[in-house]
Amino acid sequence: MTEKSQNPSKRKPSYCELRAGQVVLWCACGQSTNGPFCDGKSHLGSGKVPVRYRAQADEEVLFCECKHTATPPFCDGTHSNLPGGYADAPETVDAEAMPLVPRDSRGISPLDDSCYVVSPGSVPPSWESETVRIRPLVTRELGASHQSQFHVALDKGRSPLLSAAGDTVVWIAGGKGRALVGDTAIEIPAMGGLHIGAGVPFAFEGDEIEAYVSVCPAVADLEVDDTAWSWRDAKPADDLRTIDEAARVAMGPRYFQVLMDDRDGLDNAAQFIGHIPLSRADMHRHLYEEALIIVSGEGMIHNPTCRAVVGAGDVIFFPRKVVHSLECTASEGMDVVGFIYPGTNPGINY
Repeated sequence: MTEKSQNPSKRKPSYCELRAGQVVLWCACGQSTNGPFCDGKSHLGSGKVPVRYRAQADEEVLFCECKHTATPPFCDGTHSNLPGGYADAPETVDAEAMPLVPRDSRGISPLDDSCYVVSPGSVPPSWESETVRIRPLVTRELGASHQSQFHVALDKGRSPLLSAAGDTVVWIAGGKGRALVGDTAIEIPAMGGLHIGAGVPFAFEGDEIEAYVSVCPAVADLEVDDTAWSWRDAKPADDLRTIDEAARVAMGPRYFQVLMDDRDGLDNAAQFIGHIPLSRADMHRHLYEEALIIVSGEGMIHNPTCRAVVGAGDVIFFPRKVVHSLECTASEGMDVVGFIYPGTNPGINY
């Protein structure tokens, strides 16, 4: 077993690598001298006993250190809402000392370890017609291993039929009209999330529709059928996921709402919407890949050796385990939509 990030503050989780069949005892009392693991004595008399965990396969895990998790022995993000559990970047951090990475000819600011910012409007289309453009934003070519994302823009009318071999999740960023999915027609609001099964054909119909289409596992591109087609009499459906203030989950001064996850038919993936106030998060990382759409506001994405400006419409791609910090510089805050895979809880970081 390799312990990569033992946390002396006992707030953020500890990252560990386990071998298939390996058994560990997770400390439940919080007094162990052996990090997240029981030391065999500190819990005596506390009324708490360690939790036994056996790895079913070679795996990477985040063991809870705050001891308030609802999913022992694993972190569930609870530490962010404990006193001292969520931290902004220290005041001693000099962000201006890091080089500012400009956009290249593809509209991309390449940062550390395949982390990058991309502006959809600057990316050359992989497919286009007079009224429709499809642009690849997250691809294996750019460093993604698990997911893909494409920007679809429809000026007016109807798009061709689109499909993907992987599970497909759409964020409707703007426009007016319908999403045609399978044998259903879904009226789309200004913004919302939509789950489309693997291989299910879909299209957009309306005016000025802008959509971000995420696919997992990763695919090279969306499949496009631009032959003439007629839509069957479609029954209306209400499959969109929209903003629900009652479903918000606090994460320190920030909050997020999971729009869809495994409960909606996804397989170890999630789409969420979140809000970031005027602040800069402390440096952290995740075990999942993340494509983060900036819905509104502006700010800066920081890596250990460089940084880049971000604004509404941009997408930030975070590879697994890459250290980063997102700063909001807008007084009104920043709204974001994220797609994470493999993983279901955007509140977990280390």
